[in-house]
Amino acid sequence: MTLLAVERIKLFTTRSPWWCALIAVALTVGFAGLMATALPSGETISVANTQAGHQFGIAVIMVLAALSVTTEYRFGTIRTTFQAVPHRGSVLVAKATVVALLSLVIGEIAAFGAWALGYAIRPSDSVALQTSADWINVAGVGVVFAFAAVIAVAVGTLIRHSAGALSLLLIYVLAVESLVQLIPTVGPKIHQWMPFNVAERFLGGSASSRGPGLPDAVLSQWGSLAYFAGVAVVLLAIAIGVAKKRDA
Repeated sequence: MTLLAVERIKLFTTRSPWWCALIAVALTVGFAGLMATALPSGETISVANTQAGHQFGIAVIMVLAALSVTTEYRFGTIRTTFQAVPHRGSVLVAKATVVALLSLVIGEIAAFGAWALGYAIRPSDSVALQTSADWINVAGVGVVFAFAAVIAVAVGTLIRHSAGALSLLLIYVLAVESLVQLIPTVGPKIHQWMPFNVAERFLGGSASSRGPGLPDAVLSQWGSLAYFAGVAVVLLAIAIGVAKKRDA
C-alpha cells in the first residue's frame, strides 16, 4: 500500500495527468456530440455510435501512462525510487496499478459522459442502455483504457525516452493495426489477432450486433477481453525483466 501511495503522489503532483484526463474525456464526449448532431433527422444513432471517439481517448490515455514512466527516467528520479525499493518489479507493478485505476475512472467518466450527451441530443433514438451488450459497450471502455495504460507503462519502461515511447504508441494505435490489413493474403488474418482490434471485439459484441464496418476477431467477447489483458500483463512482465537487468 505504501508503494501505491507513493506512485499516486508522484503521478498527481505533475500537470500532465490532469491535462491528459481532460483531453481524453473531451475527445470521447465531443465525438459523441458530433455523431448525434451530424446525422440527419431521419437516421438514428445507437449506443455504439456514442462511443465513436473512445479510440482517440485511448491514445491520450497511453500518452499519460507512458509519461508516468519516461518522465522519471528523464529527470533521474527513477534511480532514487529503485534505491529506496530495490525490488524493481514491485515499483513498476505499483505504477502500472495506479495508472490503470486512474485510466479506468477516466474511461468510465468519458464513456458515460459520451452516452449521456448522445441521449440528451437524440432522446427519441435507441440510445437507452437496455441490454447487457449496451452496458458492456459503454462500461467496458474504462476497462479497455485500464489495460491500454498497462501496455503503455510497459512500453515506456522498455524505451525510457518520452519521444520514442510516445511516437511508437501513437503510430501503433492510430495507424499500424489498420495498415496491417493491407498486407496481401495474411494481412486480414494477422489483423484478427492485433490487441486493440481484439479489444474492439470485446466492446462491440457479436458480429451481427456490430455492423459491417467494425473489426472482426476470432475470439468470443469475454475471450477478447482476456486476450487483451493477457497482452498487457505479458508486456509488463517483459518490461520488468528488462528493467531488472539494466542500469536505471
